[in-house]
Amino acid sequence: MKDFSGKIAVVTGGGTGMGRELVRQLAAEGCHVAMCDVSAKSMAETMRLCQADGLPQGVRVISHVADVSNETQVLAFRDHVVATLAVDHIDYLFNNAGIGGGGSMITDTREAWERTFNVCWGGVYICTRVFLPLVIKSQAGHITNTSSVNGFYASIGQTTPHTAYSAAKFAVKGFTEALMTDLKVNAPHVKCSVVMPGHIGTDIVANSRKVLSGREDDSDGTLTAEEIANARATVRNRGLDDSQLTDEMIAAFVQTMADGFRDNAPMTAADASRVILDGVRNERWRILVGEDAQRLDAFVRNDPEHAYDVDFFTLFPSAAGTTA
Repeated sequence: MKDFSGKIAVVTGGGTGMGRELVRQLAAEGCHVAMCDVSAKSMAETMRLCQADGLPQGVRVISHVADVSNETQVLAFRDHVVATLAVDHIDYLFNNAGIGGGGSMITDTREAWERTFNVCWGGVYICTRVFLPLVIKSQAGHITNTSSVNGFYASIGQTTPHTAYSAAKFAVKGFTEALMTDLKVNAPHVKCSVVMPGHIGTDIVANSRKVLSGREDDSDGTLTAEEIANARATVRNRGLDDSQLTDEMIAAFVQTMADGFRDNAPMTAADASRVILDGVRNERWRILVGEDAQRLDAFVRNDPEHAYDVDFFTLFPSAAGTTA
């Protein structure tokens, strides 16, 4: 059973969602936390919430702006952690940062596809490369990589391509499983876990749009012409007629979708983070987060040959009582 008190954790994507809640919960348990994110504004809010929670005496929470897909920025983040906290090791690395987008290899741009893949997979790889020497210097380290249910089921519906995110999350899952043997042979005091959440109430939809547009901190919610065009394509892909919809109506639709993803999720980010930390405490290498993740895992394993049939999601709700 791991104890976070007095330890040092690095959390990527600490500005919102599960990353923010991991920072808050770790700090509340007496863990020093260093977070990075592409948004200084979001991290400032995480810091404010940590202070409002009431940090245990002596606990430090620090932040650094870094894009996890950029190794130069991650190296600078590592140097900031070492210098600011005056440490020569870390105990926990939570590779949590991620975005959506670039769903189609055919209709989406290569730039959007690779941006998503490079953050969701490249960020895990780069941060592990950069921070692993510090984790190995700990007495008992742990690396936690956030994949997704899309790391074992590459779909969000049979009419919506989801290739970049799914490919990245499959890579995260496979990497973590392979890393277990590598660590057992070369650093047996270090453990690792792969996290596979279902639908969690976060701002990933809105944040992904900001990151893909390059407006992480300065976006006022206004959509660019390209974003409006992409949203119209999404409406048409759902079999709806967008010809009578103004740009303002399209923008409102986009905001409604983002808010709905966050507000109508079956599990909050705070609850999801508690599940993750409990899994790390108990050194579980495979952490499914949410009943929907448990059910989907069981459903796909039960009949993998038909997992991508058109009627799969029609049948899935009937498995509500299934457990993994």
